[in-house]
Amino acid sequence: MGFLTIEGLTKCYDSQVSVDSFTLDVAKGEFVTLLGPSGCGKSTTLQMIAGFVEPTKGSIWLAGKDLTNVHPSKRGLGIVFQSYALFPHMTAAENVEFGLQMRKVPKAERAQKVDEV
Repeated sequence: MGFLTIEGLTKCYDSQVSVDSFTLDVAKGEFVTLLGPSGCGKSTTLQMIAGFVEPTKGSIWLAGKDLTNVHPSKRGLGIVFQSYALFPHMTAAENVEFGLQMRKVPKAERAQKVDEV
């Protein structure tokens, strides 16, 4: 089993199959890219891994732990959207700080990291 293991991951929306029995093993430290045409299921797969979309079937394992039914906030994973999904009501600094705040990084450390960026 890899560091990230995806087994038979499937997502259906009514009768439309978006991802069909996707399986992948990724070793720790390995760099993997999902490539394919628009609508082939890349973003849906990443959203299932992050926990934003519930799989119809299959499982997602990280470091030997089954994440399939774990809430997104408890996975320790994130996703960067292709369309630069920033919060429009926040400044650039506030957008940078947001992820650190969600991870409960102390305020002084957050400020330092935002300043560095």
